[in-house]
Amino acid sequence: VYLIWGLSAADMMKGLVLGIYSKEKEGDVPQFTSAGENSDKLIAGKLRETLKKSGPPPKAGKTRTFYGLHQDFPSVVLVGLSKKAAGIDKQENWHEGKENTRAAVAAGYRQIQDLGLSSMEVDPCGDAQAAAEVAVLGLYKYKDLKQKKKMAMSAVKLYGSGDQEAWQKEVLFASVQNLACQLMETPANEMMPTRFAEIIEKNLKSVSSKSEVHIRSKPWIEEQAMGSFLSVAKGSDEPPVFLEIHYKGSPNANEPPLAFVGKGIAFDSGGISINASANTDLMRADMGGAATICSAIVSAAKFNLPINIIGLASLCENMPSGKANKARNGKAIEVDNTDAEGRLILADVLCYVHTFNPKVILNAATSTGAMDVALESGATGVFTNSSWLWNKLFEASIETGDRVWRMPLFEHYTRQVVDCQLADVNNIGKYRSPGACTVAAFLKEFMTHPKWAHLDIAGVMINKDEGPYLRKEFLLRFSQDNA
Repeated sequence: VYLIWGLSAADMMKGLVLGIYSKEKEGDVPQFTSAGENSDKLIAGKLRETLKKSGPPPKAGKTRTFYGLHQDFPSVVLVGLSKKAAGIDKQENWHEGKENTRAAVAAGYRQIQDLGLSSMEVDPCGDAQAAAEVAVLGLYKYKDLKQKKKMAMSAVKLYGSGDQEAWQKEVLFASVQNLACQLMETPANEMMPTRFAEIIEKNLKSVSSKSEVHIRSKPWIEEQAMGSFLSVAKGSDEPPVFLEIHYKGSPNANEPPLAFVGKGIAFDSGGISINASANTDLMRADMGGAATICSAIVSAAKFNLPINIIGLASLCENMPSGKANKARNGKAIEVDNTDAEGRLILADVLCYVHTFNPKVILNAATSTGAMDVALESGATGVFTNSSWLWNKLFEASIETGDRVWRMPLFEHYTRQVVDCQLADVNNIGKYRSPGACTVAAFLKEFMTHPKWAHLDIAGVMINKDEGPYLRKEFLLRFSQDNA
């Protein structure tokens, strides 16, 4: 084969992923994508001929592998797409065509990896952005601490010359999603608050001169009277950090910014209300809210977006110590459960963010097991006081596949957190069952802005294998497109 085709060893390690649509009706001839048709023409129809001999074409999300057909790609993986004209599925709340592309490309990608190939080119399968997202997400795997590192795929490219702009755009988006994954996957003894802040600062400085990063230390936090934040942080030997990011992309320096706020618990032991040992390792990712909002701002900076953004993250560890203090707005908080710490560190940040007069305020947090029980990894729970903001988030989620579901901010839940025996507000409320709702009610006590949303991302923190294009890792699905 080497002599006939003149291929080097590197050439023999290349794979090609091509798509084929499901039949519209029985008796139809299977239709390749545009890239598939072009490829078949280049090899004089051998792909279609071989497919006929191999049986029915692969179903949606399934693959068929052929060898020796294409002189540039010794291995060709054909992936099944669903029907060509698939659009928005109102029942599933996503764009079915985009999801089909993501699932199909992921299946092809996994097959190429299983073959041990080091590089591949990908058919856009009707949506270059969706294909690129999956291809780049597939490159990510946390392996910093492994002695034996498996050979990783070195290159993933778009097959053909079309849609390059859309492909490159999504490559950037997905690479920043991988940054969030890296922050969340890194063990807690490596990803302390100070290091987290330094990594974000380094990433922003490398992509934009329009950003400023302020890494605020404990004395500054004390000056700001952020007692609620400090009450959580004081249990750890690791110093707390208040990370403040200014991205100034708008030509109008005075344009009110978008405000992103993230929960940054670098490790959550539960404090005195200590967590059970099962799944303690997952608590390294309890700073997922901070990882998400900071990565979103890095993404905005990479694209030089013409907007202003304020990013705020309270970063600390929750270890077995500490006691209740007053929050920044003077409210006293009764801490009945030290494992309900995320809302405590967010309370002060939500007070502080008002000083910037933002257009909207979005906070993201791995808040509650209750949200995982309610929605699992199917969607992010959104609590918001603005239907306008909800509609914007919902529209974005349909395009990205990062689904959201609106949850209630009823006075019913507010009464449960303010009817408090010893203080102004209780950090867990009266009853256990509505945990996600009482977190939102608690945070609302520190919020006066009319366009605010609290995103509880605890359920989508982990991929539990049901996502067809996510690894079994912390591939957080609140993407930069949504932000």
